[in-house]
Amino acid sequence: MKAFIVEKYGKDGLRAADVPEPTVGDGDVLVRVSAAGINPLDKMVRNGEFKRLLKYKLPFVLGHDVAGIVTQVGSAVRDLTVGDEVYARPRDLRIGGFAEFIAIDQDDVSLKPESLSLREAAAVPLVALAAWQILVDRAHVKPGQKVLIHAGAGGLGSTAVQLARHLGATVATTANTDSEKLVRSLGADIVVDYTKEDFSQVLSGYDLVLDSLGGVNLEKSLTVLKPGGLAVSVVGPPDAAFAKQLGAPSLLGLVMNVLSRKIRKQAKALGVRYQFFFMRAHGTQLRKLAALYDNGQLRPVIDRTFPFDRTLEAMAHVEQGRTAAGKVVISMVPGND
Repeated sequence: MKAFIVEKYGKDGLRAADVPEPTVGDGDVLVRVSAAGINPLDKMVRNGEFKRLLKYKLPFVLGHDVAGIVTQVGSAVRDLTVGDEVYARPRDLRIGGFAEFIAIDQDDVSLKPESLSLREAAAVPLVALAAWQILVDRAHVKPGQKVLIHAGAGGLGSTAVQLARHLGATVATTANTDSEKLVRSLGADIVVDYTKEDFSQVLSGYDLVLDSLGGVNLEKSLTVLKPGGLAVSVVGPPDAAFAKQLGAPSLLGLVMNVLSRKIRKQAKALGVRYQFFFMRAHGTQLRKLAALYDNGQLRPVIDRTFPFDRTLEAMAHVEQGRTAAGKVVISMVPGND
């Protein structure tokens, strides 16, 4: 089958190749890929940023988001059948959405939202799971709380804004002038145009900040939290809990605590908390999220669709910051660009 594989770590390490179709285990479903979403995580994995924690065997197929049609089921598969239209964020070490076929553990798969096309569904899994796991599982966002979501027009931000609003929070976000109308339509109550003002000078008393930018932006985010508030970052620095989540040796956990010591110390001095976040595959949560898409509480935001044979161009589009809003998708079906 045709696929895009990482044959070496680095910017030039991804290439098109012909590879064998994946083996289907007893608990797996084989999915004929219709479309795949592109995420910043694809670049990070391709570049080897997690190679000490996620020990992929080179070469491997890249791609963390997938939507398609089930063509084969393992003997132990319970709730999925051939012909089902599904979507998934396959678990770490079993990714591979940039291919004609992928075998996925049944626990990572859900029927796609009925209201979405396969192309739209491919834009959903990773960012929707991340938003759910941060806002619901980790922060336990409740009606009336104040949530700041950075980069509200981005793939994760556009999803998190909608979910936070659905949970009853007052939602602030950062965006540029061109994106203000979009983020307000998604449910943002307060929009700070980062090209004109500093969010840390105009916001205060927040229960939660979701940071996807890191660096100085993360440090400033600590200052807008109320006492006991929580800043969650998806770009780091990582902490020991991340190493534990991936089952890494305790020594790596100590290393990660060193990496995050500065920001954790800053948070403690302000009476707030910092946590790094790395999402996990979860088919049951995807089923809950599908219901929210089908009842209109959530909608995907897609910047552009590229044909499958232009996957490298699609990756470059994301890496070079040319995405205006939402996600970039690659499609097996011609004519979607």
